[in-house]
Amino acid sequence: MEEIVVKALGEAGFQPLIAAFYRRVRKDELVGGMYPENDWEGAEKRLRDFMEFRFGVSQRYLLERGHPRLRMRHMPFKIGEAERDRWLEMMNEAMDEIELTGEPRELLGGFFNQVANAMRNQAPS
Repeated sequence: MEEIVVKALGEAGFQPLIAAFYRRVRKDELVGGMYPENDWEGAEKRLRDFMEFRFGVSQRYLLERGHPRLRMRHMPFKIGEAERDRWLEMMNEAMDEIELTGEPRELLGGFFNQVANAMRNQAPS
């Protein structure tokens, strides 16, 4: 899976995808409020570093932040079905914007779906 996704993203890697995602997050009323207003660049870097770590491109995330502990790091935020769905919608729009298609899109979309479901910490409404 990792090789297929990384090869499809090319030399620019995850940067265009994560930038496209954060352009949406900054304007989003539901999910955007979870991000620190004065640290958009830091949030974008952390997600990009995480994706590069997860897909075997770089160890920077691990070296700078340690084990991802994603669920623990997201516990302070109310993440229910609506927040999960909106996050996935924006990530799908970002994949559309960078024109990621085929098997790489399917694999990355499956990964995002798994992660988004794992971050939920609110009971279904």
